[in-house]
Amino acid sequence: MSNITSGKIPLHSVLRLNNNDIKEFICGWGAAVINVTITFPINKIIFRQILEGMPMSAAVGQLSREGIRLLYRGILPPLCQKTLSLSLMFSLYEGCRYRICLLTNNDVLAKILSANIAGTMEALLMPLERVQTLLQDWRYHNKFKNTPHAFRYLLTNHGVTECYRGMTPIIFRNGLSNLMFFTLRDQSKVLMGKQDSLLTNFVSGAVIGGFTSTVFYPMNVIKIHMQSKIGGDFEKFLTVTREVYISRNRSLTSFYKGVQLNCMRSFISWGVINASYDFLKNLIF
Repeated sequence: MSNITSGKIPLHSVLRLNNNDIKEFICGWGAAVINVTITFPINKIIFRQILEGMPMSAAVGQLSREGIRLLYRGILPPLCQKTLSLSLMFSLYEGCRYRICLLTNNDVLAKILSANIAGTMEALLMPLERVQTLLQDWRYHNKFKNTPHAFRYLLTNHGVTECYRGMTPIIFRNGLSNLMFFTLRDQSKVLMGKQDSLLTNFVSGAVIGGFTSTVFYPMNVIKIHMQSKIGGDFEKFLTVTREVYISRNRSLTSFYKGVQLNCMRSFISWGVINASYDFLKNLIF
């Protein structure tokens, strides 16, 4: 019997927001700001590889020719999206896991539900990810001036639903990757024990994040191919998967085009996020 059902802890006191929820949100936000600023150029190279199927050297050359002025074009959406997304990811996961565990006394169920709740809530921010896709696509360089212009175009000509094109792979990616990341992160904390430090947090976050992002990399490929289109019918997840598979010579490995650089970026990104988050958490809590 849980402490809630036995009457030891009032239900309303468990469900309401508290200072810990706010602190978790702030830690996730700070870690995201640091991460996006450092990794955006790498992310842009990966995007070009995914969209065009080109090797890394060609993608780097393409960005080099465009110049420094366009290098950080499109950073505002991921800066807004990632800061809110990571804030929700950490705060909702920790908050939901604590509350569900109290309600059910089942730690495994609490982890599964909280990871998917956090992932679904993160998916609500996908209009920022949608616009980032358009701004990074060279085919739309002359069509959209900046983030507000792209939003105005989508809303005026296609409505709110167009901002949520490609939501299915995002929900799958968020929920499953959250579950894998936090499960492995919790295990790493147990293994590290007293060796917990800024360096070990960076290394563990880097390894876990790199592995997780590699496993679910094909979801990003499908998502980008969905979101690189404007207007028309909303294609189904399996339909787009089949189209990409056929267009890339029926090769499963083609879904991992650009995965090497993505793994490198994720290694750096999640190392920075994990170390920054734990540093801020020790500072604030």
